[in-house]
Amino acid sequence: MAQTETLLQTLAAKLPLLLSTAGLLVAVFLAQVLLKGNPLANLPVALDDLPSDEKRRQVFLTRAKDVYATGYKKFKDRVFRIITSNKYHVIIVPPKYLNELKSLPDDTVSFDGAIEQTMHAKYTKLEVGHKLIPHIVKSNLTPSLVRLNPTIAEEVQESFRREMPECDDWTPVNINYKLLRIVAMVSGRVFIGPELSRSEEYVDAAINYTIDLMHARRAVDTMRPWLRPFLANRLPEIKKLNERLAQADAFIKPIVAHRKKLPKEQAPDDMLQWMLDGQSEKFGGEYKTETLARMQLGISFAAIHTTTMTTTNVFYNLAAYPQYVSVLRDEVRDVLAQNNNTFTSAALQGMKRLDSFIKETMRIDPAGFAGFQRRVYKPFTLSNGQVIPADVIIEVPAHALAKDPDVFENPDQFNPWRFYDIRQKAREQGAVEEAAQNQFVSVNPLVLTFGYGRHACPGRFFAANEIKMIIANTILMYDMKLMDGHTQRYPNLEFGLSSVPDPTKELLFKRIEIA
Repeated sequence: MAQTETLLQTLAAKLPLLLSTAGLLVAVFLAQVLLKGNPLANLPVALDDLPSDEKRRQVFLTRAKDVYATGYKKFKDRVFRIITSNKYHVIIVPPKYLNELKSLPDDTVSFDGAIEQTMHAKYTKLEVGHKLIPHIVKSNLTPSLVRLNPTIAEEVQESFRREMPECDDWTPVNINYKLLRIVAMVSGRVFIGPELSRSEEYVDAAINYTIDLMHARRAVDTMRPWLRPFLANRLPEIKKLNERLAQADAFIKPIVAHRKKLPKEQAPDDMLQWMLDGQSEKFGGEYKTETLARMQLGISFAAIHTTTMTTTNVFYNLAAYPQYVSVLRDEVRDVLAQNNNTFTSAALQGMKRLDSFIKETMRIDPAGFAGFQRRVYKPFTLSNGQVIPADVIIEVPAHALAKDPDVFENPDQFNPWRFYDIRQKAREQGAVEEAAQNQFVSVNPLVLTFGYGRHACPGRFFAANEIKMIIANTILMYDMKLMDGHTQRYPNLEFGLSSVPDPTKELLFKRIEIA
């Protein structure tokens, strides 16, 4: 007891010294912070006329396109920042620095880190960062397209027979809904095999996982960031997504388990099998069955969501500008006639006006307003001396760039032959590389549909072929137009960073006589 009292007396005697020492340490820390300064403080912010970051965040939710456009117009070749729904500070880097950005290592700027951030992978449980998937796409899927294209074309035609009504007279069709099913089946044919790709169980899982994932992402987006760790998992959209994941896992896991037991000579020729065969220590070792099932869902999301949106956008333009359909139809017929009426790789490459129509559609109506999203893990310095700090997201203002009159003539005008003319002129001048860069599938620093640099979308060749086949088959079989009373293209729905074709709209289709 006496020892305790002595110890307390000693502490009491030294308390003022301890408090003053602690106070000094706090003061030194604060001084260091103040001297170091806020690395974002000197960066201009879009919508700087608004009184707070929360006000800017609210504007971003409903008018993100205007936020990017206003910032781009005001600061143009300068780095600036915006306040988004997902992370408070996002740094916008001018497009002229793209070649510098693409050379940065992954431990400095991370594509996967940006996906985790923008898709809220912590809450949506989206599988991100597996090296096996891009490897399989690049080494197996893309080289196989020459062999697979006729099979894909057959699947497109079969899916149309299953999904489209007769359309003997003008018939309203919700083309977005039909495309979700068609793309799911066509993509599934390559991803998981013909026996499963047409089953309702698979189609339902693939489509509704994609839809539920996007709903969950948007729900988290609308929640204030500081509340997410406490409340995001309670959101109805997140709970519904978790239920969908459990259902899809239960369906896909037995398929993966069965494939693992098959003899090599019985192995199917599809992406699931390539993934099973490609597992190695280089790509993270052997994956659990559950992980492979989730990876298949992730592949379906990437393929179905983006391909359906792109193709729906194209259909809305075809219906809004019917004067161009006959030109495209003639091109498709001529090219197929030169290729034994088969959708070979050469035939798809020969549909140059169709290619231009699709690329112009994505210039005018992209899936998002920014490109080249990366999460910054280490500070780096641009060639102009501007330091980009860690712990931010960087983006390039892709849509504002695509609507810049200094980059594209009459940028607000839909010109379906814009890129066709650019390619033709480049060929005439012997600029082969420029001609190649202006194809739909090409990675182009002026149109960032597929990203840029080494993380450009690896599946873009498959996606481009699938989109072309769907559109070509449609214009060979149908005339189409907007619903009665509509004279202009249906506007896209905009939410935060995303721009999507209105999924509730219908088009009128009428089957044509095949010559």
